[in-house]
Amino acid sequence: MALRVAIVGMGGIGNVHARCYMNDPLAEIVAVCDIIKERADRAAAAYNCPAFYTVKDMLKSGIQIDCASMCTAGKENGGDHYTPTMELLGAGIPVLGEKPISNELDKAKKMVALAKKKNLRYAINLNHRFTPAARRAKQWINEGRLGELNMINMRMWINNPNETSPHFHIRALHPHSIDVMRYFCGDVKAVQAFFKRGLTMDGKRRVCWSNVQVNMFFKNGILGHLCGSYDAGGGFGLESCEVTGSLGRFVILEACEELYFYSRKNTETEHYHHLGGMTNFGETFADRIHVWLEQNAKNVKPEEIDGSGWDAYKAQQIIEAAIESWEKKKIVEIR
Repeated sequence: MALRVAIVGMGGIGNVHARCYMNDPLAEIVAVCDIIKERADRAAAAYNCPAFYTVKDMLKSGIQIDCASMCTAGKENGGDHYTPTMELLGAGIPVLGEKPISNELDKAKKMVALAKKKNLRYAINLNHRFTPAARRAKQWINEGRLGELNMINMRMWINNPNETSPHFHIRALHPHSIDVMRYFCGDVKAVQAFFKRGLTMDGKRRVCWSNVQVNMFFKNGILGHLCGSYDAGGGFGLESCEVTGSLGRFVILEACEELYFYSRKNTETEHYHHLGGMTNFGETFADRIHVWLEQNAKNVKPEEIDGSGWDAYKAQQIIEAAIESWEKKKIVEIR
């Protein structure tokens, strides 16, 4: 039986979620919501369901909703998530939110706390971990194939001219990269960061801190490094993750396209191209949303949700620690 799904926020990412739900036999879209009437009405016509212009009106309508996607945006892509998420959770509806969980750490903490209080599944679209390549690499770690882990290097850069705020780059983009680092290596204990404002295409100094290098010390002793930029060019090589251990290392390129394993014992290389049939980053959304639907259909315990609100909150803690490190010129410990 299909789960009855509502989608809040019908901009670009809301329609990505909607198309994934439309193509998944586990879902039936029963409502769309957007404060911009034209967006909501257009989505309602496209997905053959009622339109609403506030979450409160949607909840009052009596429509039965099994789970919802929260696809609003706002400042730094997370500023508008809090109120509608709290309304949905308050009504007892499991929520899949967009990243960042919030651009304000205290609000992120309150959303996670409410979901826990009401024993609800609350997840975030941390879709970079939802790939066959990431799962295979995680399996290698769990099986001990890499031995004792030593280091992780993560690179994520794109060409994004957005200038909405000084910290738009790290708050809007790097919940993804930091979540991948936590997925493989666990919780972070301390952070040291350096930022640089780049130039626009016409040579003007940017408002946004568009380049960042973050050093991380994980609680288990692993060393981590993140290299991020909104000033990079296009083409292959926008994202890479390398994890090194005492027995070997792996490299993932472009989130899902290439996976390599290198043994420390010999010179042989193991290579997987489009593992599991996933050919590009765009396909990660359907994978992530299917896992969300599947875990709801199976009544998975909230604390066992993959890519949870708690995971997103921990990533946001690291982001805020990096900002503090740069502003105060010191190493910041995470508690």
